[in-house]
Order: sequence, then C-alpha cells, then structure tokens
Amino acid sequence: MQFLNGQPNYDLTYNDVFLVPSLSSVSSRMHVDLRTPDAIGTTIPIVVSNMTAIAGRRMAETVARRGGVVVLPQDIPLDVVSTVVSFVKSRHAVYETPITLSGHDTVGEALSLIHKRSHGALVVVDDDQQPVGIFTEHDATGFDRFTQISNVMSREVFTLPEGLDAQTMFERLTEARLNFAPVVSAQGQLRGCMTRKGALRSTIYQPAVDRNGNLLIAVAVGVNADPATRAKALAALGVDVIVVDTAHGHQDRMLEVVSEVRRHVDATPVVAGNVVTAQGTRDLINAGADIVKVGVGPGAMCTTRMMTGVGRPQFSAVLECSSAARDLGKHVWADGGVRYPRDVALGLAAGAGNVMFGSLLAGTYESAADTVRDTQGRLYKESFGMASNRAVRNRTRTETAVDRARKELFEEGISTSRMYLDTTRPGVEDIIDQIVAGVRSSCTYSGARSITDLHSRAVVGIQSSSGYDEGRPIDTSW
Repeated sequence: MQFLNGQPNYDLTYNDVFLVPSLSSVSSRMHVDLRTPDAIGTTIPIVVSNMTAIAGRRMAETVARRGGVVVLPQDIPLDVVSTVVSFVKSRHAVYETPITLSGHDTVGEALSLIHKRSHGALVVVDDDQQPVGIFTEHDATGFDRFTQISNVMSREVFTLPEGLDAQTMFERLTEARLNFAPVVSAQGQLRGCMTRKGALRSTIYQPAVDRNGNLLIAVAVGVNADPATRAKALAALGVDVIVVDTAHGHQDRMLEVVSEVRRHVDATPVVAGNVVTAQGTRDLINAGADIVKVGVGPGAMCTTRMMTGVGRPQFSAVLECSSAARDLGKHVWADGGVRYPRDVALGLAAGAGNVMFGSLLAGTYESAADTVRDTQGRLYKESFGMASNRAVRNRTRTETAVDRARKELFEEGISTSRMYLDTTRPGVEDIIDQIVAGVRSSCTYSGARSITDLHSRAVVGIQSSSGYDEGRPIDTSW
C-alpha cells in the first residue's frame, strides 16, 4: 500500500482515508479472488467477533456457509462449546438448516421460533421426518397462540430433491414462483431447506470448510484459569482456529499463554490479541501466534478510549502491525471499527488478512440474542460489549460475591444496546452480500485480483471530515 501524497505524521481512522482508483485490467468484480491470505480456510475476508449476543451456532453455520468464520466467546462452558461445534460441523455446506415442528405444536411455539432464521418459514414434519406443511408468520393471522399448526399451515408442499446443484435449485424455485422449499431425500425425508436467494448465493460463494468438508468454526480462550488445557480440549473437539483473546494483548501473561497454547494444539492455527503496535505484533508472533488481532477501542460497544484514553486509530494500527507481521511471514486480523462495507475494504488495503467485527451483525436473525418487538412492533436484539458490566457478571458467575462486585465496578463497554433489524436486510447474509460486493469493487478499482494484490496495489488518500461527508449518499431531497 502507498499513500497518495505521502504518509502523515499522525494516526488515521477508517473515516480519515479513501482508496484512489488505479489503472486496472480486472474487467469484472467476479474475477476477484477473495480467499484470505492467512490460510485458515476462509474464502471471504469476514470473521465474526466472539461476542455473546452475536456469535452462536446459527451465526456460525450461516457465515461459514458463505465463506467466513465465527469465533465463539471464551466464557461458554466446554460442554456447550462441544454441542455447538458438533452442530456446526454436521450442517450441510449448501442446504440451509430448517426450523421444524410437528402439526400438534402450537402457533405460539412456531412464532417463538420463526425469527431464529432469515428464511421466514417453518417446516411441519410427520413422525418419519417427512414435510407435510409449511408455516409462515402470515399463516398465524386471525388465530390464537394455542391453535395447532396443522390447522393453519399450508399443505401444498413443493420440495427439491437432494443432489441438485445450486443453479438448478434456483431455476426450479423461480419456475414455481416460490422463495422457499424443503430439500428431501429419495425417501421423502427432510434433509434441509433452500431459499431462492440462498440458491443464488451458492452459485457465488464458496463455503469455508475443513479438510473433511465440514464448516469451519473458531473458539476464543481467555488468559485466566487454565487456557492451555482448554485450548487442547478445543482442538480435540475439532475447532479449526483457537483465538487467545484479551483486551490488552501486549503483556507478559498473554505471551506466556500464547506459548503454552501453541505447545498444546499441534497444527491448529493460533490467533492472539489485541495489540496496536509493531512491537506487540512481533512479540505475539515470537510467542507462537500465527495471526495477530489488531485493535484497541474501535468497537461500537467499547468504551475503552473514553474511559481510559488508551487505544489507537484503527487504520494506522492495522497498517503498522500488518507490516511487522508480514516481515515475519505472518498475518493480522483487523478487529473492530467496521461501520460500513468500505471499512472492510480499507482494513484489507492496510494489510489485514481478514477483518473482524460484531456489532454490524447484531441486528440480524442469526445473531445469538433473542428477537424482541418494541412498542411500535419493530424487531430488535439487545447487544453488549464483552468488557461491559453485563459481560463481566456472566464471566465471573463462579467467583465470590465480593470478587464479582469488585470487577463489576470497572466496566469498559456498553451493557445494553438495541440493534434493530433492517427490514430490507434482516439477515447476516444480506450484510455479507453488501460487504463482499463492496470489497470486490474496491479490488477492481485498485486493479487487484486478490487480497494479496490489494495489499500491494492499494493507493490511499487522506480526507477531511467534509470529504467523508461528501461520499455519503443522501436518500431524501435537500
């Protein structure tokens, strides 16, 4: 990467910079290869942060199916992690996971589940797991919550046989003028489901899978208790990436933990952070990290900078740390500060192998938090920071009352925030579409055929706040 008019002697955020178009021989955005250079197996540069309200099994399978990876939080008990990992690894790389109930279940039960996934439909199955009906939220209109689903569901079930390629599934759904269909085996048993848009996406995206063809998943460990033993157990469960995570990654304890974890997990990639300096990056790599997580304070739920004054503008932090990692043959993840697709492109231009974020995805069907309606009927989910009072209470539930109370005094994060579902883009895949489209276009403007090309070809300029405002669209007349 190079600066348009020389590198300034002050640090920069994503808002302070822009990409300059360059001579390009890349004729189409579809000719851009977004496989990530950190070699963990992701085919798009998206990592979902290990935030309790966001990173769960629904998010993990959906993001991996489109080529990214989700990091499960460090405070989830090991037996629960085992269940989630097994679930994600058992999911189909193309078919979506249906929500199922029997015809004897009630409308109330169906409505409590319908917003767990973005396809908006529930498959009613018989005792042999064969689809006998389809239920949507619209079907509940005029019926009380205790009505059995069999009395309100649609009994006309259009199915797709398993084994069809994505293009054929899209064409069949288009011909039938349907947006959703169960996928069934030759014996008629439910194998999954497919939406028309999901089939279309499967012609564009490549899933992130392990060597056995199962979806990727990552899990975080902290620096307290016995992180090396936990990391070893996670590797044995089949976790693909271990993320050693703490707010201040450049400390002696962190270096010790990274070293211990590295010795216990064999060839499993180890990510460690967070840091914002070249020296912090080098120290973590020398301790055994394959990838370094960069970012202190840029997250939407984080109050660290306002509470402590500690941190660094994210673009400059990624630029410096990625250069240090590259010198040692390693990579960085740009963690936090993403508000728009442009920020992902800029993080990659600064040298990141992947870009990590969470709050942008908090208001989606797939995030781990429960869906709630406000008094105006709008759907939202509650999100919170992982250093907030709420997160600390969850993480320290086994400690004494006095120790918990002490730690709760020192919060550095927002404990509750309403993240409303966008009615036009309510699913995580909708946001992935935006980001991937933006990054692909950024690469074509820069003449880059891959993320590695973007690292070398990107030309970055510096802008004023009015320059940033000039680039923002206006959706009403002025």
